[in-house]
Amino acid sequence: MANDITSDILIIGTGIAGAIAGAKLAEKGLKVAFLESGKRIDRFDAVEKFWNAKIKVPESPYPNDPTAPHPVTHRIEDYYQQMGPENFKSTYIKVVGGTTWHWLGTTLRNVPADFKLKSLYGHAVDWPFDYDLLEPFYLAAEQEIGVAGDSSEDLGSPRSGDFPMPMIPVTYLDKQIGKALEGTKFQLRATPQGRNSTYHADRPECCGNASCIPICPIQAKYDATVHVRQAEAAGAIVHDQTTATRLNLGQDGKIASVDFRRADGSTGTATGKVVVVAAHGIETPRLLLNSAQDGAASGIANSSDQVGRNLMDHPSKLSWAETPEPVWPFRGPLSTSGIENLRDGDFRKDHAAFRIEVANDGHAWPTGAPLSTAADLAAQGLRGAELDAAIKDATSRQIRISSLVEQSPDPENRVTLDPDKKDANGMPLPRIHYSYSDYTRAGLDAAQQAHDEVFAAIGARNINHSPDIQGAGHIIGTVRMGSDAKSAVVDGNLRSFDHSNLFVLGSGTFPTSATANPSLTIAALSLRAVDAIAQSARQD
Repeated sequence: MANDITSDILIIGTGIAGAIAGAKLAEKGLKVAFLESGKRIDRFDAVEKFWNAKIKVPESPYPNDPTAPHPVTHRIEDYYQQMGPENFKSTYIKVVGGTTWHWLGTTLRNVPADFKLKSLYGHAVDWPFDYDLLEPFYLAAEQEIGVAGDSSEDLGSPRSGDFPMPMIPVTYLDKQIGKALEGTKFQLRATPQGRNSTYHADRPECCGNASCIPICPIQAKYDATVHVRQAEAAGAIVHDQTTATRLNLGQDGKIASVDFRRADGSTGTATGKVVVVAAHGIETPRLLLNSAQDGAASGIANSSDQVGRNLMDHPSKLSWAETPEPVWPFRGPLSTSGIENLRDGDFRKDHAAFRIEVANDGHAWPTGAPLSTAADLAAQGLRGAELDAAIKDATSRQIRISSLVEQSPDPENRVTLDPDKKDANGMPLPRIHYSYSDYTRAGLDAAQQAHDEVFAAIGARNINHSPDIQGAGHIIGTVRMGSDAKSAVVDGNLRSFDHSNLFVLGSGTFPTSATANPSLTIAALSLRAVDAIAQSARQD
């Protein structure tokens, strides 16, 4: 096996950010090579692994190899070296196609005000461009992913075109909750989703397997292997089980090469006219910081001292209750509707915004239902037909809602390198310092109050709020973009201020978290960066 890899464009990571950019660059005739720590996944095997897993968490269908290690939800401190005061709870996986394998599929746009939080509300920072500049790329990203949505509803984000597919049908639960909320301030609307509502792009329509997290067994839900395949069809080469361990500087200040280590222990060097790091919000700063050397004493792309800083998620308030009449959850995708009309307003001067997700999975997340429901009722002595009727009654009235809350960027919320612990590739494990600002905590409190109002409107009983702040699975910040090299890692085109042939893609570049699930914005930003990356490669 050759120990050297050469290309026009070298992309580290095959998740949604790297795969979409790589496909478009390969289609332009550029020579593209990917380095990916993880393996290629066989969908059937992964589904089988999930079915057989005794502990079913988002990571359970996927490998967690010593040379491609990742955090696991129920053992979060094995990989993250948590320094407090709060635990960072969101995870990712390392496989070809990245974490889109186990994403929910929600494809919301940011709202215009999300790009101007400082200008409008005196909080956090502005993005280096506004919504109007990104809108055409949002539209293009929806086409690339294949988003099903209601084109007549812009959900606060003005649209210049339609979704490629009609919306996923809302569930009976959605309809009943929506009816109960009519006349209140809460407007329940269908959620745009990266899953097929009709046969599309050689993939089948959603048939409601309800295991979107952690795996769609039929690939009705988009994942980034779609664009990996497109990239390969256009000539790109994917080097799986190959971990980038260090970026090396040339005398001209550009990235001259990338060291890598394969799962079999062999090592080598990869080169590209342009290097693109698309390794998500924890691994990207980990790699950049691990590349400290002469000319980049505090790490690659880190003259601003912002690499690893401003780590964010969408801290989530989780609530559950029982409806007075059956709403029949446990059907369809895990969520098909949400309350999106509270994502902006003057209140953002005082507390964080949030969006409310209405779920179709009953009490599965907070209690482990329906298995826990059956166990509880059996423990009460119910048996036979009586037990069957009680299970049906209890599960038919379960409702769960959760609010994804905007998190303040805070330079002290950061990823650094653990001084002692290393993985099998010899790379230090990520050390995380993490907490929530008063602004974010006030948003969580407002979310709980909103949940109580929603439950009151539908006449719910047995209301519960989790005392814990949940993670949303959204890893945001750590390599922020901006217009000033002193306070940001990359510019609006996602090019490093420090190294002209280095681009950084993914949600790590977001200056603020907003309230939308980040995948569509990741895709839009990657599409926008393609021309700048191609131009940079052709100038060399």
